[in-house]
Amino acid sequence: MAFTHYILVCGGTGCESSNADLIYKNLLEEAKNFGVEDKVQIVKTGCFGFCEKGPIVKVLPEDSFYVEVKPEDAKEIIAEQVVKGREVKRLLYNKEKKSIEEVEEIQFYQKQLRIVLRNCGVINPEDINEYIARDGYLALEKALFEMKPEEIVEEIKKSGLRGRGGAGFPTGFKWEAGMKAPGDQKYVVCNADEGDPGAYMDRSTIEGDPHSVLEAMTICGRAIGANKGFIYIRAEYPLAVDRLKIAMAQAREAGLLGKDILGSGFDFDIEIRLGAGAFVCGEETALLRSIEGKRGMPTPKPPFPAQCGLWGKPTVINNVETWANIPVILTKGADWFNKIGTEDSKGTKVFALTGKVNNSGLVEVPMGTTLREIIFEIGGGIKSGKKFKGVQTGGPSGGIITEENLDTPIDFGALTRLGSMMGSGGMIVMDEDDCVVDVAKFYMEFCVDESCGKCSPCRIGTRQMYSILDKISRGAGEMDDIQKLKDIGQAMKSCSLCALGQSAPNPTLSTITKFEDEYIAHIKDKRCASGKCKKLISYVITDKCIGCGMCARQCPANCITGEKKMRHVIDQAKCLKCGACMTTCKFNAIIKK
Repeated sequence: MAFTHYILVCGGTGCESSNADLIYKNLLEEAKNFGVEDKVQIVKTGCFGFCEKGPIVKVLPEDSFYVEVKPEDAKEIIAEQVVKGREVKRLLYNKEKKSIEEVEEIQFYQKQLRIVLRNCGVINPEDINEYIARDGYLALEKALFEMKPEEIVEEIKKSGLRGRGGAGFPTGFKWEAGMKAPGDQKYVVCNADEGDPGAYMDRSTIEGDPHSVLEAMTICGRAIGANKGFIYIRAEYPLAVDRLKIAMAQAREAGLLGKDILGSGFDFDIEIRLGAGAFVCGEETALLRSIEGKRGMPTPKPPFPAQCGLWGKPTVINNVETWANIPVILTKGADWFNKIGTEDSKGTKVFALTGKVNNSGLVEVPMGTTLREIIFEIGGGIKSGKKFKGVQTGGPSGGIITEENLDTPIDFGALTRLGSMMGSGGMIVMDEDDCVVDVAKFYMEFCVDESCGKCSPCRIGTRQMYSILDKISRGAGEMDDIQKLKDIGQAMKSCSLCALGQSAPNPTLSTITKFEDEYIAHIKDKRCASGKCKKLISYVITDKCIGCGMCARQCPANCITGEKKMRHVIDQAKCLKCGACMTTCKFNAIIKK
């Protein structure tokens, strides 16, 4: 019997943490209770991308898009939509929706083009048949039976695909180097060690569409003559790891992974290697050392991994997003792919849009889309009507981009020219309440913790820069500290061994370039306009005070004194800057300066 309804439940990590699994189980139970379990198919999918509104439930064929769903809503969804055929209006994103077509007009999705995320939120990632139903493994079949290795590589080169992990090296040229490299043993590696703060693109792609990575790696193995692959993924991604394991087992059972794939005579298998969360292991040579069981530390290049990688053998390494593009390129053709994007950067890019933006989530847009379109159209603008200050792209390796550059079309070259970089795709939006000194200090502290310590410029430079930034944030900075930051930063960029050290100064140098006046205010005026640097703020009791004494009773430092029914005073020397007094006061008599 055909199903009358299909219910898709977001099964990404974000929604899972908000009881999406319980929503799924409750839907199954309620369908059984109402006797309609044979009329509705309930599927747990990957991430829909619209994380701000999760957990998300989508009901077909009506295309009902339910947001912020709770486990107790499951009964109403089954009772109303499946049994009675009417939508649950209160749960709809667009509560005035009149037709099926209008759901596609949700502002968040309007300008997106989902290639990498094509199956996320659409299929059950734990069912290989659903992947196959959407042209899954068709590209592998083509690569095995219709194309020579040289033709596969040429197609990837022709597509113009560039690596999505950071520097944007042309993928086809990397594969070509691996194909031409001599050796009886070669390897294919997936870099799923996603360490940028605020970034979760690769995790979500694997959680929602693991087979796209497996298929792509197998195609690469066929192209370069490798029969072994490794997926290096951090252990902090348990759901992604579990779905990879399920996908690999299903692929082996279906003859799509392992010995004699599809009867072609080609062997290729994949192993998972768990990373311990070291950011430096995102650098390809450090990652390869970690797979070998060694300490994750970068090695000088050349030689490049394509010539001398794992255990000294030719190795092609790409990140998750790069791999996810491969099956589509082979099925739809390089000509189709390279018409998307810009001259410099083909295809789409997935961004993790976070920070002070109304619609946070995963965003996949064609290269050439402007930052303004992403932040103010897809992202819905700045929260609480605050003023936009800047957007950090590229995480700890990137830089801040301000309002005057919001209309720049995004591609690899454009972001570099703006003093930032694409990176893996983190995009953190800041508003007027954010302090650039505090932001720079946060990223530098991250780099201090994550530096492997192998080279002096990075090991010493990051710590020196952090010390100076901390000094400035405490109000102890001196004017020559700004020049010191610039000098140390340039030395690190010139002399560090790997990209971590070379790019670590970028957030600091970028904020100095764009907001030097804020640094000067911290140093000269001992003032942090946004109030983020606690040592530079003061809580002051105004004339509105009625002398109730509530603030004094809540103060952990006992620094508030005053007579009953008289204005109280805060001893600034004892004040911890915790803000408990301001939070407690019911009369808005305490202000922050």
